[in-house]
This record gives sequence, structure tokens and C-alpha cells, in this order.
Amino acid sequence: MMKSLSVLLALAAMAPAAWSQDRIYRCGNEYTNNTAQAREKGCKLVEGGNVTVVQGTRAPAGNSASSGSGGGGTSAPSASPSNAPRVDANDQRARDADARSILEAELRKAEARLADLSKEYNNGEPQRTALELRNPQVYIERTAELKAAVSRAESDVAGIKRELARLPAAAGR
Repeated sequence: MMKSLSVLLALAAMAPAAWSQDRIYRCGNEYTNNTAQAREKGCKLVEGGNVTVVQGTRAPAGNSASSGSGGGGTSAPSASPSNAPRVDANDQRARDADARSILEAELRKAEARLADLSKEYNNGEPQRTALELRNPQVYIERTAELKAAVSRAESDVAGIKRELARLPAAAGR
């Protein structure tokens, strides 16, 4: 009894959704449920499953490839949408200065780490510990780990220097 009641309630809940589904017409890449508009444009009735259409945003007219002046190429897309918030030049300079100071601090840390690791690595001959004197394999493994750490530290320093080079020059220099 309870099972049949729950099935009936489920059917009753779904019935209005099925009755409210209008006929959907396809007009090229557009869909409509307006019968008069569909007849006027000669649209075709979409049969089968339900159709869900989400209205998208249209690109600005100036960015289309057809708006060129016969040059054969396409116009370059804008760097940011036209409705994107603009940043004041002074604010941008302040952000660039903050980014530069953060990167310079990171560079100092990375260079200090590289110097420490290079000193410990000692050109491939790190100082042996008591355990390593008795077990040469441990020494070989530690030397390989130090070499990899030195290599990572060098690439970190190089990466930070590349990032600093990409930033606009500081105003006071």
C-alpha cells in the first residue's frame, strides 16, 4: 500500500512538468517556443527529449572577423572584456612595486638557500658523517640528494629572475 502511494505521489509531482512543456521550434541556431514566430520564420518543430537552452552572451560587434576591412586577416581579440573593471595607473604601479618587492625577497631567500646547499655540497664532496664513514652507500645517496637540491635551487633562482625581468621597471630606478 505504501509503495503504490509513493509511486502515485511521484507521478503526480512529475505530471505538471510534462504538461507544461511547450512545443519547441528550431530556427537555425536559435530556439523558440513562440508558435507565431516559428511559423513566420519557417522554423522546424523539435521532437524527442526536452530541450534546455541557456542564453549566452554575444561578442562585441567590433571583434568579429567579418568586420575587417578586406585585409584577409582577423582582428586581434581584446586583452580583457570591455566591461572589465579598469585599474588606475597609480594603483597598477603600486601593485607592480609590491610584486617586485615580493619577488626580490623571494630571490634573496632562494639565493641564500642555494649558497647553503652549495656550501654543504662542496663541489660533489660533502663532509662525511660517522654513519657515512661506515656505510659508503648512504654517503653516495646523500651526495645525489644534495646535487638534486642544488639543481632545484639554481632553477628556482633562475625562475625568479625571469619573473623579475617580466615586470615593468621600477619608477625610481
